[in-house]
Amino acid sequence: MSMSMSVKFAGFFVLASLIASLCSAEEVKLSVGSVTSIAKTDDNFVCATLDYWPPTKCDYNQCPWGQAGIFNLDLKNKILSNAIKAFDSLRIRVGGSLQDQFLYKVGNLKKCPHLRKKDGGLFGFSKGCLEMQRWDELNNFFNDTGAMVTFSLNALFGKRQPISNASAWFGHWNPQNARDLMKYTISKGYKIESYELGNELCGVGVSARLEAEDYATDLIALKKLVRELYPDKDSQPKVLGPAGFYDEKWFKKFLQTTGPDVVDGLTHHIYNLEAGVDPNLIHKVQDPYYLSQVAETYKNVSRVVEEYAPSAGAWVGESGGAYNSGGKDVSHTFVNGFWYLDQLGMTSTFNHKVFCRQALIGGNYALLNTTTFIPNPDFYGALLWHRLMGTNVLQTTHNGSPYLRAYSHCSKSNSGVTFLLINMSNSTTFDVSVQNDLNLYPGALQSTNAVNEQREEYHLTPECGNIQSDVVLLNGKPLKLTDSQDIPELKPKLTNGDLPIRIAPDSIVFVTIKGFRAPACA
Repeated sequence: MSMSMSVKFAGFFVLASLIASLCSAEEVKLSVGSVTSIAKTDDNFVCATLDYWPPTKCDYNQCPWGQAGIFNLDLKNKILSNAIKAFDSLRIRVGGSLQDQFLYKVGNLKKCPHLRKKDGGLFGFSKGCLEMQRWDELNNFFNDTGAMVTFSLNALFGKRQPISNASAWFGHWNPQNARDLMKYTISKGYKIESYELGNELCGVGVSARLEAEDYATDLIALKKLVRELYPDKDSQPKVLGPAGFYDEKWFKKFLQTTGPDVVDGLTHHIYNLEAGVDPNLIHKVQDPYYLSQVAETYKNVSRVVEEYAPSAGAWVGESGGAYNSGGKDVSHTFVNGFWYLDQLGMTSTFNHKVFCRQALIGGNYALLNTTTFIPNPDFYGALLWHRLMGTNVLQTTHNGSPYLRAYSHCSKSNSGVTFLLINMSNSTTFDVSVQNDLNLYPGALQSTNAVNEQREEYHLTPECGNIQSDVVLLNGKPLKLTDSQDIPELKPKLTNGDLPIRIAPDSIVFVTIKGFRAPACA
């Protein structure tokens, strides 16, 4: 063989090997326990927050909130309105770190101070005031967009601050200001789906704290107030709390003190990625081992609810992943979806009813860009979840790599099953074959491919393969607002049901199989 022929042969062999490696994929068998569900979410599981932070909220030499706080937010912005309307009924929690310093200018309240920076104040700010004109504007906006509202009340009104920062605030909560706000709200016909009391006051607290027994007494008072002012049980707002980080001893004591039928939603907060300035943040959101560590918290909260407040439900009342406004190069980009959608899947399997993302707008971790209002990649992941994933959660297991996350629910709008598949690997493609585990008949596995129906697939990937891009592709096409600033149509790709589901590296895929015969979804 001549030298030139040898070179050509070697080049062909290298090219063929490269093509083969690109075409090869790791085969995965995914099993769905379809006879019974393992958990159930609320119809409005996806939730986003609006916060009080002013433009002067700064961390790590940056001030990422701009005009996104509830007092400065442009409620006439068409993109903002269309983004909420796209969900039909997006659950929105109004609250945050500063809420326990805000008074409501209504009733006989004489002094209602203006929020300002203050040394020694909680979170470095003074007390502030919610004027009824702004309350009217917010509620008209919520009504126009179809939002489902949770309003978080000031839990420190009437209480006294301890001399030592390590001590709990003491005295009884004064409900008068909250009563006046509720009466005004009712008189205007504004709909509040739920009231929450306080923010991050449980356990050791963040900037302030309350003892479990004291907080329980205050929440009982709030429940009585809600029952008095909203006597119709069918339209009576829920009562939520304690809206803080899980401390098992504190949470148990709180629930033992309240007794049954007081707490409708046990809200806890999650910032499992730690500080937004952490240089390892981008690695954490791609590490399945790290992301799984929070599962124990979800399990424990679910267990405590079942044991002490079975009529209530567990809620993630606030979670932005990384605290102090998120990571400026990570939290608003495509790669953050690995953390976010994995958290939605994980919490739903642990019987959580609601997951509130911090924030709808504001900071680095928002679903919408703080200045342009253009949706970030996680907005589209949240919207697809809301539209496709139903309330019944199914047991989902597979025999592949831990970098492939898999969750399944009964579909929202039909009798089939919808899957969420997350490939955190940057190099491995997975070919996923789905099996229907009819677990009343051990060992009987029926491939869904036998249904021979087309699948609806939604493949989310980053623009140009850059996982830190703010632009997400749906089935290869960038998702961008229409000329009229509407949210673009989210069209699935129809795929032959006889073929496995191919999950590319660094991708997130929703798949609906309408012909999947799941007794739990009938």
